[in-house]
Amino acid sequence: MSSNPKLKDNLRAAILAEPDAVLDDKDLMQALVAANEHARGSNIIDLRGIAMQRLEDRLDRLEDTHRSVIAAAYENLAGTNQVHRAILRLLEPMEFEDFLRTLGQDVAEILRVDHITLVLETTAGQNDPAVARLGGVLRIVEPGFIDRYLTRDRTAPLREITLREILHPDPRIYGEHTTPLRSEACLKLDFGPGRLPGMIVMGAKDPRHFTPQLGTDLLAFFAGVFERSMRHWLS
Repeated sequence: MSSNPKLKDNLRAAILAEPDAVLDDKDLMQALVAANEHARGSNIIDLRGIAMQRLEDRLDRLEDTHRSVIAAAYENLAGTNQVHRAILRLLEPMEFEDFLRTLGQDVAEILRVDHITLVLETTAGQNDPAVARLGGVLRIVEPGFIDRYLTRDRTAPLREITLREILHPDPRIYGEHTTPLRSEACLKLDFGPGRLPGMIVMGAKDPRHFTPQLGTDLLAFFAGVFERSMRHWLS
């Protein structure tokens, strides 16, 4: 008579009926491998067990990578949907002032930024009553201001989309909204031959909301659509 304990008949029958369930159960398989190593003793190196452990570690890393890729894909899809919704909302207004108010209010809310400013360079004064009415979203500046703001008087190359952290928000851009904003996205705008440039500035309270490491494709697409809409209003 064997001294080894035997499985109960019902448990043995269950395992024989569904052996795949045992193989698919990671915790159960680890327990069986550990029991096998214990039975072998400490003087025997189980190369197969070591290989299995390494394969399990690699599988765990692959699963983590897989989850990260899926999360990034969903985040990118959500960002694309946000930009599309913002553009559709921006195309609805029939009057120019409503168009700019939509940019500063509805579009800012859809894109989940804390403030949006449209900066326009002009040689004219700022006495237009419309400028005063739209002071929350529209800023009028002298020619050359936008390039200086984007490069901050440094020799850094000028980019169409600039993402950066800000420690001291410029009141000429943000006005009364300067204190809580800690990062910004600057979208330079080209309104066509013979016209001075413009710029959309999106400000956020989170210093990591806009960082140079982020992709700019969606913002560039938004800027391109806005440029074409502005050309329509300016014509």
